[in-house]
Order: sequence, then structure tokens, then C-alpha cells
Amino acid sequence: MCSIMYYAGKDITKERMEELLQKTEMRGPDAMQVVETEFGYFGFARLAIMGLTPDGMQPFELNGSWVVCNGEIYGFRVLKKELQERGYTFKSGSDCEVLLPLYKEYGTEMFSHLDAEYACVMYDGEQKKLLAARDPIGIRPLFYGYSESGEIAFASEAKSLMGLVKEVKPFPPGYYYCDGEFVCYEQIEKVHGYVHDDLDGITRNIHDKLVEGVKKRMDADAPLGFLLSGGLDSSLVCAIAANLVKKPIRTFAIGMDKDAIDLKYARQVADFIGADHTEVIMTKEQVLEHLETVIEALATYDITTIRASMGMYLVCKAIRETTDIKVLMTGEISDELFGYKYTDFAPNAAEFQKEAQKRIHELYCYDVLRADRCLGANSLEARVPFGDLDFVRYVMSIDPAKKLNTYGKGKYLLRKAFEADKILPEEILWREKAAFSDAVGHSMVDDLKNYANLYYNEEEYETLRKKYDFSTPFTKESLLYREIFEKYYPGQAKMVPDFWMPNKEWEGCNVDDPSARVLANYGDSGK
Repeated sequence: MCSIMYYAGKDITKERMEELLQKTEMRGPDAMQVVETEFGYFGFARLAIMGLTPDGMQPFELNGSWVVCNGEIYGFRVLKKELQERGYTFKSGSDCEVLLPLYKEYGTEMFSHLDAEYACVMYDGEQKKLLAARDPIGIRPLFYGYSESGEIAFASEAKSLMGLVKEVKPFPPGYYYCDGEFVCYEQIEKVHGYVHDDLDGITRNIHDKLVEGVKKRMDADAPLGFLLSGGLDSSLVCAIAANLVKKPIRTFAIGMDKDAIDLKYARQVADFIGADHTEVIMTKEQVLEHLETVIEALATYDITTIRASMGMYLVCKAIRETTDIKVLMTGEISDELFGYKYTDFAPNAAEFQKEAQKRIHELYCYDVLRADRCLGANSLEARVPFGDLDFVRYVMSIDPAKKLNTYGKGKYLLRKAFEADKILPEEILWREKAAFSDAVGHSMVDDLKNYANLYYNEEEYETLRKKYDFSTPFTKESLLYREIFEKYYPGQAKMVPDFWMPNKEWEGCNVDDPSARVLANYGDSGK
């Protein structure tokens, strides 16, 4: 989980650039440098994952062209071999060193062919062009903005651009930038033709593509661990990985000290797959103590994202402080593909698909943002098998009528795909989903709500919320989060499109809280 930065102007000093990059030092604590070139500053803070020697330090340079990249390029060993056969030489074991040779060979076409989670900034020394790009889902973060002098700046996190640019904007996933123009190279949520295979064919493909997604993400030169909530998604990732390596993997779960729902299920999964399992317990006092730290790290005021980040941030903090792990596999992006509790209310298949497209399109603002920042703030890298590009493209192309919950069980296709493998206990594979912020303990959300309700009286709440005409706070909890956000990112609220909420246009979904707990169909979830 490295940090990159670029500034095209010469109206700041190298020392100032170093100060701005330093704000994200936790993303890359192993080494940091700013390189001044005739066309701008390149900054890089390294978390060494692939190619652990100093030769893997960025920026990389090739015949007057430069690149900095925060990412994982899957299949890079094959690419490197092919490029060596074409006469290129490499000085490191870093996967990102292949980018400049690939660009020399394929130009901007390379962006649409990369099997990668990445954000990069590149300068083409031959054509004197500045380029930047981001993966189609936005798993790796990238922000940009323009200084008072009109020069463009890029950075992994918004905090590095505060005070340098007038407005911080998220770089759109699936786009590349070239000399002032943003070009879309892929909209991964868009489907160009549906798959109408039978159920066996669909579940077989889901199975094989997810296994491959886990397998390729296990390639790391640094120690690897797994977040295990006890829910379906993270349990599947852990079980697949354990089945692949045939030895104990290291798993981590977190829960509140008094009513953690999922700790028992995480332990059950860990025991079943033979994992080296660690439980982390958090308290109300820890949650409230770290609230501002988490919001500053997230750079969001979204209620769902903040609630779900409290447990993830604290478990990652414990992992950083007590282990040598640098890479964590997580279970994000399954809900957006296979459905939430609220998508059971979708009135038809077309509406289900439309909602899935919206959720995939906005992932970089919510769940993907949460995973990146909670891990990055603790010097860890997130790897997300459900975000494998081939897997996402396939699941989005499945006939949406088959993804609707007409089976009496959410995520039926995913569950069915792994039924025959017997790599999870039956009761885990078919267990009802619980929202992560509830699964760490119902009391955590209640503690946050109660804290906010005591923080403001009614008059203060009504007065303060009206200050914000964009994404106006609608509860005391949302006001509290917004005020903390504005303390660190004043006037930058448009970085987040809106509050994450169920589709209020659907019957049964017009609720005033984003938690699935308030839905009529929550039932036995989280018990």
C-alpha cells in the first residue's frame, strides 16, 4: 500500500513537496523520496511487497520517461519474461517496473489490458506527455486538483493535496489522463451481452474465477494474512486460500467486548480450515477514542463507511502492532455483485442490475475506500479477490434474473458455487448475512448514535446541519461525522457523492438509517 504524488509546477520547493508526501507516510513507511525533474516532482513512499530490495524503490525511469505506481500487476512475471525477450532489462523484482516497457510497446492501450489494481502517474519523455491512470474499480486510490497557478497535482490521498490545490477531486476509475484530457478506457459495470448459461455452468464459472482471483493475490514477497469476519465472503476467501496452500493461514477477527456476533463464527471457520487465528477485542472507549482518527484517515463523512471502518481500523492497528504481516486479503465487493439485504426488495431483474451497476460504479467512494484507508493508515496492503477484473466482468454479465433472490437465500449463486467443495461448514456457507458494523457488535452502532445524540442538543443540531447545502446531515450522528470531516478537509465534501443508503425508491427501502438492521427482511441476520 504505497503512496504516490506528482506536481507539475515549479512554484513550490522540493521540501514543500516532501512535507505533503509525508502526510501519507503510513502508506509507505519503508522508504520515501521526491525526485525533481524538468517537468515536475515525482514523490513515492514505499511499502515493500514485491521485490523487497532497495532496487524496487520508485520512481522508475526508462530512457527519459518516468513512472510512480501504487499497485499490484498480476501476472507480471510472465510479462517481464516477454519484455526481456524484446530486449528490456530489469533491475528489481518489483511488479511495477514493467509499466514503462509496456507503455513503450503498447502506448495508452496498455491500460485496458492490465490485470491489476493500480494508480499511476507517468511522463512520456519522447512525446513530452503527462499521463495518469486508475484501475477500473478504483481499488487503488488517486486524487487530483489544480493549484492557484493552474498546475495539476496527483496524490494517493486527499490529505496530500490540501493546501496545494483549490478543489480535491477523485480520479475516476477506468480512466486515463493525457495532457489535460480524461479518457475512459473501461466502464466495468457496463454489460455488453448477458450470459444465459444454465445454473451449473454459471456456478462452475463463479467458482473457478473466484479461486483464480484468490490464487493470483497470494503472490507476495512480504507476509500475508486474512481478515475473517465469520460471514460468507471473508470465510470463502480464507477457505479457498487454505485449500490452495495446504498449510495454516493467519486469520484475524474483531468484535466488541460484550456482544460480538461474528467472533464465534470466525472461530468456527478458523478451526474448520485449520487457521492460525487471532481474536481482537474492542471496547466502547476505544471506538470513541479513535473516531476522529478514523474519519481523518478515511476522508469521508459517510455514515456506513465510518461505522464499518471502526472495527476494520482497530483490527488492522492490532495486526500492525503485533505481527510482521504487510498484506491482508479481504472480502469486499461481493455484496455489490451478488446483492445486499435491501436488494431483496428489487422490483424486477432490470432494477437489480441497475442497482448493481450503480454500486460497482461508486465502490471507490465506499467499501473500497474503507478497505484501502483502514489498511493504508496501518501500513498494510489490501487485496480483494472479489474485485478480480475477470470475476467482476463475468458476474456482472450473468442474466440478472438469475441473481435475484428467488431462492429464499441471498447470494444463492455464490453459495451454490462452493457447496460441493466442502471447504466451509454448511451452517457458515448458508448462514444469513449480517452487516459488518453490526457483526462486530450491535452495541457499537448504538454507542456511536448515543454519543452523537448527547453531543448536540436539538437547537444546535438544526442550526449546524443547515450550514451544509451539499449532502446535508440528516441525523446527529451524520452531523458529528461531517463536522470532523470539515476539520481536516474544509470545503471538500463533493469528494463523496452522497450518503450510502438503500434505494429509497423501492418499497421497503425508504428508511432513515443505512444499516440493514432497520429492514423488515433482516430477520435472523446477525444472530
